[in-house]
Amino acid sequence: MIPFDPLFRNPHIQTIAAHFWPRDGAERRFPVSARLYRTEPDVQVLVHSQWPRAPAGGIVIVHGLEGSGEAGYVRGLCAAVLRAGFGAHRFHMRTCGGTEHLCPTLYHAGLTGDLASVVRQLCLEGSAPLYLVGFSLGGNVVLKLAGELESEARDLICAVCAVSPPLDLAACVRRMGERENRIYERRFARNMRKRLAATRRYNRAELAALRSVFEIDDRITAPAFGFGNAETYYRTQSAAGYLNRIRVPTLIVHAKDDPLVPLESCQSALACGNPCINSWVTAHGGHLGFLGRKPHRFWLEEAILEWVVCQNANQRAPRIVKQ
Repeated sequence: MIPFDPLFRNPHIQTIAAHFWPRDGAERRFPVSARLYRTEPDVQVLVHSQWPRAPAGGIVIVHGLEGSGEAGYVRGLCAAVLRAGFGAHRFHMRTCGGTEHLCPTLYHAGLTGDLASVVRQLCLEGSAPLYLVGFSLGGNVVLKLAGELESEARDLICAVCAVSPPLDLAACVRRMGERENRIYERRFARNMRKRLAATRRYNRAELAALRSVFEIDDRITAPAFGFGNAETYYRTQSAAGYLNRIRVPTLIVHAKDDPLVPLESCQSALACGNPCINSWVTAHGGHLGFLGRKPHRFWLEEAILEWVVCQNANQRAPRIVKQ
């Protein structure tokens, strides 16, 4: 693994700076194919695909909470993927990326059916070998899907990578509600209310009263999918309960100082001892941060591609790498 020399040691600076840090826009040199995939009779999701010449395979990139394929971390990895000779598929969860009108329901942290459908359709179209990379909430989705598929996953995907995944959703929501993280929770809750309002299926006055992610999940998300309440939703949809069933090579990248995903919950989930799972744990990096000193400014993108290329060559990545 490329050594990580953090540009910032403050986790909040890492998290915020990485979100706004300008990328070189290299992915824009490749034509974008915007396609709607029908995943259920009344549901369509958006995928932006880009291909280099003679691709070595395809990488499906899944964004985080209230994100889209235009998020900086997604575009950054997309550019790295294309430069490395792989096709890039930027998957949008339902109602994200301006697609609120394309389905009657929302997305949630454990909704894997749409991604599974898109992966199957890509395989039928000859896009294999396929790799999944999920960021934050998207990391929970790709890990849960791999666990649900168990051995069947080997017929669809070669490997899975999750960055800063909230393996224990309840623990992460509690952490988000802490005073030092209010800036993140306010932003997430505001964007969630805005997206819900855009569906035109919820009363604006009712939404305005929901000030936290937990309140939105408890009043809107959980009932919409039959979970009843937020506690049941978090317990049943956390990827931690599916890690022991994963049967494809899997990489989890996590920073010890992640302000949103408690290290304890990550360590507890990884204690399942599944030999298919590799974990790269860095001392610093924040949440989806990992900005490094030059020449490895975007260390995360390089590390993910290094691992994917290693898997693509049927080589074994390191079992555990810690700093």
